Amino acid sequence: MTKINGLLTKIVCVAIFSITLFAKDTLYVGTNAEFAPFEYLEYNKIVGFDIELIKEIGNIIDKDIKVKNISFDGLLPALEAKKIDIIIAGMTITEDRKKFVDFSDAYFSAKQVIILKKDVNNINSLNDLVDKKTGVILGYTGDLIVSKIKGINKEQYNSTSGGIIALLSGKIDAFVLDSAPSKNYIKKNKNLKIVELDIAEENYAIAIRKNQDNLVFQINLALKKLKSNGVYDKLLEKYFK
Repeated sequence: MTKINGLLTKIVCVAIFSITLFAKDTLYVGTNAEFAPFEYLEYNKIVGFDIELIKEIGNIIDKDIKVKNISFDGLLPALEAKKIDIIIAGMTITEDRKKFVDFSDAYFSAKQVIILKKDVNNINSLNDLVDKKTGVILGYTGDLIVSKIKGINKEQYNSTSGGIIALLSGKIDAFVLDSAPSKNYIKKNKNLKIVELDIAEENYAIAIRKNQDNLVFQINLALKKLKSNGVYDKLLEKYFK
């Protein structure tokens, strides 16, 4: 009986060792599921272009992906505090952010636009927003751009849906947001329109904690592979066509 117990113990130990040896490392990914079609909630599940993209990257670099939904302005602090390992959230590469994180190669280019009610015809540029109540998402590029123009009455929101509801209800006159999610909302709201802005494109990338050079390298290789094997184009087709 003792020999049998000893044998069973050895088998269990070998099994545990094997599971540990071949188990994937977990990569904790921070996002803000308020930025459709990049990341959003569908039946309480986080889905979207970014989410599928990072899962494809995880498959290539042999990482188990666990996504955490965090307010956008809380993502960088969470990364710094090691609560997450990377961020994918339609995050624009900026010089200020580069001081705190490293970025992967860019995976998407976008521009800022103004969302208006269809019957508004006196707003055609950022300067036309002076003395107007203008909605932005806290920490987004639109927030940073609007903050540089004196005289705009800025209203900050924690979610895109909150800003759109405020615009439709007349609480704000305009809403400045990235082009891709703006077009997504325009499809669903016939009473809204977009004003294109003559400003430079911005590039979205995956943010990684400093001194993680190997992880940056692996993610960049995975992005290149996904673009070369057609998977990236299929995701574009699914979410943006």
